[in-house]
Amino acid sequence: MLDIQHSLAQPDIAAPVAIRRVDYTAPAWLVPTTRLEFTLDPSATRVIATLSVTRNGDHRDPLKLDGAGQRPLSIMVDGVAVNDWHFEGEQLVIPLSGDAHVVETEVEIAPDRNTQLMGLYASGGNLCTQCEAEGFRRITYFPDRPDVLSRYSVRMTADKARFPVLLANGDPVAQGDLADGRHWAEWNDPFPKPSYLFAIVAGDLAVNSGSFTTMSGREVSLGIWVRKAELAKTDHALEALALSMAWDEATYGREYDLDVFNIVAVDDFNFGAMENKGLNIFNSRYILADPDTATDYDYDAIAAVVAHEYFHNWSGNRITCRDWFQLSLKEGFTVYRDQGFSADQGSRAVKRIEDVRGLRASQFPEDSGPLAHPVRPESYQEISNFYTATIYNKGAELIRMMAAILGPKNFRAGTDLYFDRFDGTAATCEDFVASMEEASGIDLTQFRLWYSQAGTPRLSASLSHDPAARRATLTLAQHVPATPGQPDKAPMVLPLAIKLFGADTGTALIDERLVLLDGPGETIRFEGIDERPVLSINRGFSAPVVVESDRSAADLAFLSAHDDDPFARYEAMQQLMLETLVASASTGRAEHDGVIAAVARTLEDPDLDPAFIAEAVMLPSESFIGDQTRIVDPDAIFRARDGLRRDLGTQLERQWRQAHARAGSAPFAYTPEGKGLRRLRSVALAYIMASDAPDAAELALAQFEGADNMTDRQGALTALVSSTAAQRDTALDRFYARYSSNPLVLDKWFQTQAQSSRDDTGTVVAALARHPDFTLTNPNRARALIGAFAANQRAFHAIDGSGYRFLADHLIALDRLNPQTAAKLLPPLGRWRRFDAKRAGLMRAELERILHTPGLSRDMVEQSSKSLEG
Repeated sequence: MLDIQHSLAQPDIAAPVAIRRVDYTAPAWLVPTTRLEFTLDPSATRVIATLSVTRNGDHRDPLKLDGAGQRPLSIMVDGVAVNDWHFEGEQLVIPLSGDAHVVETEVEIAPDRNTQLMGLYASGGNLCTQCEAEGFRRITYFPDRPDVLSRYSVRMTADKARFPVLLANGDPVAQGDLADGRHWAEWNDPFPKPSYLFAIVAGDLAVNSGSFTTMSGREVSLGIWVRKAELAKTDHALEALALSMAWDEATYGREYDLDVFNIVAVDDFNFGAMENKGLNIFNSRYILADPDTATDYDYDAIAAVVAHEYFHNWSGNRITCRDWFQLSLKEGFTVYRDQGFSADQGSRAVKRIEDVRGLRASQFPEDSGPLAHPVRPESYQEISNFYTATIYNKGAELIRMMAAILGPKNFRAGTDLYFDRFDGTAATCEDFVASMEEASGIDLTQFRLWYSQAGTPRLSASLSHDPAARRATLTLAQHVPATPGQPDKAPMVLPLAIKLFGADTGTALIDERLVLLDGPGETIRFEGIDERPVLSINRGFSAPVVVESDRSAADLAFLSAHDDDPFARYEAMQQLMLETLVASASTGRAEHDGVIAAVARTLEDPDLDPAFIAEAVMLPSESFIGDQTRIVDPDAIFRARDGLRRDLGTQLERQWRQAHARAGSAPFAYTPEGKGLRRLRSVALAYIMASDAPDAAELALAQFEGADNMTDRQGALTALVSSTAAQRDTALDRFYARYSSNPLVLDKWFQTQAQSSRDDTGTVVAALARHPDFTLTNPNRARALIGAFAANQRAFHAIDGSGYRFLADHLIALDRLNPQTAAKLLPPLGRWRRFDAKRAGLMRAELERILHTPGLSRDMVEQSSKSLEG
């Protein structure tokens, strides 16, 4: 090995620069095979990387390998130590004369000092990796880009007592013991993959084992690896994995391709989970569950995330992205797939409601703010900033719209063609759309605008009726608002599911039809309409748009009782509530009778699923109400919403108590029926608390104390946390005493208090940030307190700016430890234009303070500067 002085020099770190999609060029060098040898040690891990490299094309460019944070020890080419290399920024540049060489580098890294949680790092005494998007360069020097596919073989050596389990991508090859108390293991992945899918884990772990027999008869060994004390909480995840594998075979014809599939849960993780080939690494919150510590939401999320990462085996791993601009190729498609899986496990209607609520809470504000970007972005400075709701959730809506336009048979033919044609390659969004076109014969040229234009289209819909001519006329118009860098937009293709109902009879006047609006406007006539029609539009949320219609409050109330599409029925109720709340916040006058009557009808409808009732009767969030106003007034919105909650609670107290009692009689069972009853129980309890009934707080504490599951317990705690009753502090103290040693449940304790609507929430949160159990080094804990507080519209937007200062202070501190997590928590400050002049000025001042902080990360520079400029 070569030990030379200038190998210890630290490369210069370049200032942030924009990377543009139009500048893409194919890699100058390919790496057909990669051999990695790890000598694992928390403070000084050595990595030898042996790369077979081949020149790609007719050029004489040197080999450029990405790196960050490692100490180079030696560099060899074709078995000979070399000196003619240098750094360009953080890239290692090696001149090579021939068209094929073997390049070997040895580096040293320190996992226990890696607070960024990218590359190889320590978590809970174990070592694990996270390489997406650009973490592999923190392990060894490599062309760290998704279009360089390589076959990996790995050998790990470690202290056996400290790290008895050694896992990597692919299938196990061999293992053995060494004389010095160390041991080794070798793994091989036969499928070409990009470096971002590389993974290893070393630790003291126990496994919950299972198996799955594929449709071709192969048996696959399944393993969920966790700390021994947590093994009993992994059954749900293991069951979800087997269900996912069977569902993907039945729905998409996709079979798993290795002999083993392993999942490892770690406490410190920037993301939810990672789809590394054959070795998924998960945030422990998306693996560990039992009735005492996990809510129904947690159970559902675990199943969805397990499915999502497994589905990536085909939509992400076997076919990966050509470049990071194509990120939604794998993420949007896979979110669509996991949504379909989750819908098939329970109520499709409730799942669709949940997905749309999430889209409106995160992606719609993103689309209307300074960080708006297309589903296929045109440029970025740090790719980690583009793991956004637009890429994931809006990307899924694009796939859903294509599926609706093509129909089930053609869509399946399109996915089959895509999987078959691009297997083993790095593909683009265009490749996916072209596969849909070829399989169906449907031209999607204009539809491609969804990938290149940012912004949420606004749809205007007006319905008129001519009784004499027996004709109804629907007038549609669309407008896509300007977004940063895109002032003028072309009309989009909007697939709109439409139906008409008779206002007198409540019967359907036409069958549902799919209207494709592809221009600025269109007029549609319906003949033979004898009674006044009521319009049901965007049924099932067939297009991710904002609908502005001339439907009256009476029409919305009618649809909330009679529409036969569950989502449209829910949507009518929400729109009725929303219009009432916006008017109340604007004028200060409250007219609640229409909403109260509609909610009463829904509560008393014996044919409705309790889960659907719970969704339908919940009020829109304060932030969503604010999204409907020109200037957000947090205090007026809170007063309007609190007043409607109080009136609903008071006037329908009998119905709420009946719903609460109905849902509390059965023991815990994780079934669709059980989940629905528990959901309705907590919603009913919240309304009873809002009524200020004398026994409300005691009723909530009784639910808290008597609960046999976390869903009911946290539901009661949430109902109490915004009150001033003594039972609030009793419940918080008892919750902490019971779960202080469980990090995931303690996150709920922090988060619930950060979401409180009490006047003193800002003060409480500031005190919690000084609590001995609060830390910025764990992303889950940071998100639970800092992120939840920033999403609390009233508390965060305190008129004195204290909420803004609190967030900025903690983001500056967090950026020094973990820039990715810090940057993801910054967007609430970027919405300053939506607020009054005083709040806007205070928010801008904090953004400028962040931006001018010495040593600020590239992640935060990009987010804060765009937030100020956009």
